[in-house]
Amino acid sequence: MQPRSLIPVPSMRAVQITRFGGPEVLDVVDVREPEPADGQELYEVSAAGINFADTHHAL
Repeated sequence: MQPRSLIPVPSMRAVQITRFGGPEVLDVVDVREPEPADGQELYEVSAAGINFADTHHAL
């Protein structure tokens, strides 16, 4: 059995807003891959766009 630190954890990249501001507060971070609950599906997305209107949620 491997030590916990060597076991790969499924992860993905996400854009998060962690503070108030303009587009400069949109941070690309690595996050743990979500686990779907019963009756839910998890889809693989290879690319996603963010437009200017999305930046207004950071204000």
